[in-house]
Amino acid sequence: MLVIGLTGGIGSGKTTVAKLFAELGIVIVDTDSLAREAVEPGQPALDSIAQHFGQQFIDEDGELCREMLREKIFSNPQEKDWLEALLHPLIATLATTRIEQCTSPYCLLVSPLLLETEQHKLAQRILIVDVCEHTQIERTLQRDQSSKSTIKSIIESQMGREDRLSKADDIIDNEQTADAVKLRVATLHKTYLELAQTENEGT
Repeated sequence: MLVIGLTGGIGSGKTTVAKLFAELGIVIVDTDSLAREAVEPGQPALDSIAQHFGQQFIDEDGELCREMLREKIFSNPQEKDWLEALLHPLIATLATTRIEQCTSPYCLLVSPLLLETEQHKLAQRILIVDVCEHTQIERTLQRDQSSKSTIKSIIESQMGREDRLSKADDIIDNEQTADAVKLRVATLHKTYLELAQTENEGT
């Protein structure tokens, strides 16, 4: 199975690009969704979080207070490290299972921390969605309830833009028009189909 790893900084538009690939029939494995799955009510990881951070991080419906936890860990690097040590192995296991179940010609692994974690080892090719930092901040402020300082902390915790781009096999400039991005996705889709076919013929 050919796995394309899609990543980019916060607010770069990974979800938007992933949806365009999904519209072309490609299975999407989204690590953000897997992370939510790992901390659903009844999951051991949620109990560990409650024990470590306190019951106030669990709402009255038994759900994780995500924004509250985000503010906590991005103002305290040690707590962030603790949470990542808990969740990353669980996410990797779930991602591997979903990839093995993939039914499309190739699979898209979407992860904000693809290059910062071992997750990149699951992919044979890296696709970067790229925007400038100003755009990242503006888009995230419009989308989330996080403060500007938290968003900047998240950007600083992720791989730098130049380092990220240096690891790319393919790049989508998401400062372009929606039509231009859609055309770029269609072009890459054709390339990936050809790569997947070549890989299948070689096995």
